[in-house]
Amino acid sequence: MIDLRLATPAICAWASGLAAIALPDGRWFATVLWGTAAAAAAVAVAARVASGRTLERRAGETRAVVAAVVCVAAAAAALVATACVVAAPSRRPDAVARLAGHTLVLRVEATSAPQSSTDSAAGGVRFSGTVTAVAAGGSSLSARMPVVVFAPSASSARIGQPLAVRGTMKMLPRSSETAALVYASAQPRPLERPPWPLAAADGVRARFSAQAGTLPGDGGALLPGLAIGDVHGLPDSLADDMKTVGLTHLTAVSGANCAVVVSLTGAAMGVVGFRRRTRAVASLAALAGFVVLVTPQPSVLRAAVMAAVIVAGGWVGRPGRALPALALAVVLLLAVDPWLAVSYGFALSVLATGALLLLAPPLSDRLARWMPSRVAALLAVPAAAQVACQPVLLMLNPSVPLYGMLANLVAGPAAAPATVLGLLSCAFGPLWPAAASVLAHLAWVPSAWIAAVARMSAGLPASAVAWADGLPGVVLMLVLSLGFVLAVARPLRPVPRIARSIALTIVAGVAVCSLAGTVGARVAQALDRPPAWSIAACDVGQGDAALVRSGDAYALVDTGPEPERLAACLSDLRVPRIDLLVLTHYDTDHVGGTPAVLGMVDLALVGPSSDDRGERLGERLARSGAKVRVAETGDAGRLGDLAWRVLWPDAERHGMRDGNERSVTVLFSGEGIRTLFLGDLDERAQGALLASGRVTHADVVKMAHHGSSDQSEALYREVGAVVGLISCGAGNDYGHPTRTGLEILRRAGTRGMRTDVQGMLMVSSDGRGGLRTWTQRASTPQRLARPG
Repeated sequence: MIDLRLATPAICAWASGLAAIALPDGRWFATVLWGTAAAAAAVAVAARVASGRTLERRAGETRAVVAAVVCVAAAAAALVATACVVAAPSRRPDAVARLAGHTLVLRVEATSAPQSSTDSAAGGVRFSGTVTAVAAGGSSLSARMPVVVFAPSASSARIGQPLAVRGTMKMLPRSSETAALVYASAQPRPLERPPWPLAAADGVRARFSAQAGTLPGDGGALLPGLAIGDVHGLPDSLADDMKTVGLTHLTAVSGANCAVVVSLTGAAMGVVGFRRRTRAVASLAALAGFVVLVTPQPSVLRAAVMAAVIVAGGWVGRPGRALPALALAVVLLLAVDPWLAVSYGFALSVLATGALLLLAPPLSDRLARWMPSRVAALLAVPAAAQVACQPVLLMLNPSVPLYGMLANLVAGPAAAPATVLGLLSCAFGPLWPAAASVLAHLAWVPSAWIAAVARMSAGLPASAVAWADGLPGVVLMLVLSLGFVLAVARPLRPVPRIARSIALTIVAGVAVCSLAGTVGARVAQALDRPPAWSIAACDVGQGDAALVRSGDAYALVDTGPEPERLAACLSDLRVPRIDLLVLTHYDTDHVGGTPAVLGMVDLALVGPSSDDRGERLGERLARSGAKVRVAETGDAGRLGDLAWRVLWPDAERHGMRDGNERSVTVLFSGEGIRTLFLGDLDERAQGALLASGRVTHADVVKMAHHGSSDQSEALYREVGAVVGLISCGAGNDYGHPTRTGLEILRRAGTRGMRTDVQGMLMVSSDGRGGLRTWTQRASTPQRLARPG
């Protein structure tokens, strides 16, 4: 049994980080926590004094322990909250936020190597960095902002290198792990060389990756990921297969990698004859070098700090215990960077480690009753990790890997030799290239085995079982996980066998009902969906992606923020090709999913661009076989039996800025239905469009800018639509759709339909002068009559 009081400070620190990030001003929150810690400390001291009296000794000791736990937990929470308050102003300066959307010159220190930006519409590369200065209007503003930079494909950046980046910046919500996205209009310009330790590590990484690149097949591509967490050369198809079967964790540098580094260093120093303290210092130095080599990602930092705590304990003659080391690592890292509290990578690393410490041992003991103990131990590790991490994984992908535990059981034994041999090859590379080559070839064997297991498992039928998405799905999985833990873990007090049987029965019943409900709901949804839909608004989160259909011809207006969600929608609706693609403007929430349709598009109408992002996107579409042209008022054509016509923007700017105000506005008409798409036009642009006299009645209108309050009520009254489609993400930080936007639709006599609440939306003509609507959630088809 493990005393869970040791984990209380870490849990409270994490909760405090989440709360402090969410609060507009966390100063009062931190003050309350410090006060709570002081009060608990006073109670602990008083209880300890009282325990000196014989009659009150037991009660006093109990109160002292409880008060001490509360004191430490409150102090840890207060420390993280205070760190958040201190860091917030430089992480998101108000003066910099006001410059979002303008062309700026930023000083950015690269924190990751560039990698192909397959999820960026315009192609190119992306890398993480920290903005330390912003130049605009002849003045310079200091900052400390973590950002992701999207740059042209020829751009290069070395980790730790200061760069001058010219481009625009889009601020992200305060709760985001990244403060902003930077879209470079030209190649970043190096200002200085990176510090020599980082430059040396970059050379070692590059040499090892090049060595692995000479090895054949998937084994060579996967080896750098297994050894040093470098997945830049990993094929997308292999990465997807590993994600599907739950093997992605093998490419995330974790405690196993750090343990290998510490163990090899300690063993080598012991062979030479050094004493314990010297071995500890050498191990810590090697660990620091390893962190520099693999770059300090959240999972790396967790593993490294935890390993350092354990090594330091051995240095002073007190062997460290894993759970206190994990708790201390969590508190220290959150105090340095409170925004790790919202990092999926950090959360998964901590949960997996906690599961290995708390859940895997009792699970292994129970499995050993029915199988050999070694097999039970191998199976218990991935099972415990999956149970702990699955609720968080559902937030990223609402599916459960059916063969995950089996794949880990088969591939797991190969991970250790691949990691050890790969690390040795990496270390010997600068010193003894011949030995490094031999070690890399030896490491290729287990690496190729892991890749083969991932490929084969992902190719099996039903490799990933769909799960309920959103909050209900996460809560349901939490119930299952807690039930599993209660049924497996050793309790603090004896529990009757019948109670355990009841717990297992409940878990099995909930699992069966959940799977049956999820599968049943999807089958019912597919049967209920109207086969002859005309308009479909895909649920792509906070963004726009809507399909228009006429027979076997399809048009797509915008592509949403992510390729994966758009691809899922197109697959669900069985859309084989896009005859007409309309990209209204170049904000990521409208063009980010474009890679999903590359090679599928015949004609692409794109909005005007203020920088070379539009040109790069157009070139990428053209290379994939699409005919690309910039849309202007008067452009027209046909989509099957439908006619389409561009109403905006004009060739003349009329004082309008590129972007939202010059969003491509297109009208589709025919087959008994007229649909108007307004892009992200604001109230001023909508007013200009209305004044142009081109706006006529439409049956369906796609509301501009996700239902924001920046709308022209006169335009919606003129359109007089029966249905208004609002595409926005559930729980988005922008408050879309706003109450003002919804009221504008209501007063115009338009029924609003929302993707954040209702999922995918569909509209079609009923053939009798009315419309039929369908929604993915609460999907009872409705007939709406047009006003007389």
